[in-house]
Amino acid sequence: MLFHSSIRTELARSFGATLVVLFTIVLTMLLIRTLGAASRGSVNPEEVMLVLGYTVLGYTQTILTLALFIATVSTLARMYRDSEMIIWFSSGRSLAGFLVPVFRFAWPILAVIALMILFVWPWANSQTAELSARFTGRGDLQRVAPGQFQESSSGRRVFFIDKDTADGAEGRNVFISSLEKDGRETVTSASSGRVENVGDQSYLVLRKGQRLEVDAKTGRTKVSDFEEYGAQIGATKVRGVSSDALKARTTWRLINEPSLPNKGELVWRIGVALTAVNLVLLAVATTVSNPRAGRGGNMMFTLFAFVVYFNLLNIGQRTVSTGQMSVVQLLVALHGTVFVLCVLWLFKRHRNFSFRGWTQRILRRGAPTGAAA
Repeated sequence: MLFHSSIRTELARSFGATLVVLFTIVLTMLLIRTLGAASRGSVNPEEVMLVLGYTVLGYTQTILTLALFIATVSTLARMYRDSEMIIWFSSGRSLAGFLVPVFRFAWPILAVIALMILFVWPWANSQTAELSARFTGRGDLQRVAPGQFQESSSGRRVFFIDKDTADGAEGRNVFISSLEKDGRETVTSASSGRVENVGDQSYLVLRKGQRLEVDAKTGRTKVSDFEEYGAQIGATKVRGVSSDALKARTTWRLINEPSLPNKGELVWRIGVALTAVNLVLLAVATTVSNPRAGRGGNMMFTLFAFVVYFNLLNIGQRTVSTGQMSVVQLLVALHGTVFVLCVLWLFKRHRNFSFRGWTQRILRRGAPTGAAA
């Protein structure tokens, strides 16, 4: 059918262009944030692209929701601006008739959004958290890099190695500065050092060096030379760390463990899927364009409505997490209210209903008719 196919084709073009622009913007912002985390030592620099991929995957449902909303608003606004809507209305099409082609185009995207937020979102968060935890929880040996001063995981030691061998098992010109729990400060330097594993522990064995100990309480200084000295520097290997963060929990676990934080996260995930549906309905019900006006008005409305709706969704999550509302109450109060308002607004425009005209008719009916002079 010409009407349906033309609407879906126009929506597909607008959605594709909007999606590319949004992905480019989000990808750039997340890349800057990931590089900043890598520079702070929270992310392995060698895994930046992997972390970036998981992060972008976690934001995909939000990008798809905004892209679908913008595409629907911009398509309908262009049709109003180019007087195409007048032609369709003159041929017998109503505004409510646009719901069928719009949702026929949108339903696969809405299904992808629901799958992403319910299943892919927690998986991507768990993978990102595991990579970050594994890197930040690595042993002191993995932290040492030739030519760099590197702090230990406890923050009490600073290591420096001038250069190391090809296999990485031995280093030259080793420097270690440490602060002991009893207040003593020690500075150890050696011409070389190697790694030895004893049981589950790793030791850095230094050769031909000097050790300086300073007691911060008494100010006493002790200097000693050694031929060989061993210092424990961490575990032999770092075990993988699995994150138990709320965002990384599976949807099935949130359902089976109905605690208040889990309910808050569950209502947020369900709400994202319902938000996408309501935004499409909102776009059809409220979009209108003046041919003499620019495009800025509709775009500002789109961004404002999206930001407000998602902020309300976040507020609702905190409300459920604190026990002030139940899951059903929030879904009905927020998403049900938005749905009803969109339907009423669509009915108003579909019937060309005017509150001002309705009020004037009521007043004319109630006013007494004067006798003719």
